[in-house]
Amino acid sequence: MKKIIPLEDGDFYLTPEGYRCFTEQYLLRRGYCCESGCRHCPYGFDKNTLKKK
Repeated sequence: MKKIIPLEDGDFYLTPEGYRCFTEQYLLRRGYCCESGCRHCPYGFDKNTLKKK
């Protein structure tokens, strides 16, 4: 079971389309790569090759 991480200031921003975009700060605190191709992925996952750099 994955733990729920409360959101803090700087964990996300809203895109012009209104979507929540998580920052590197949040993704690092979460502690794992979800392999979804996050815009600010600190783990180096490339959605096009499906590999971590």
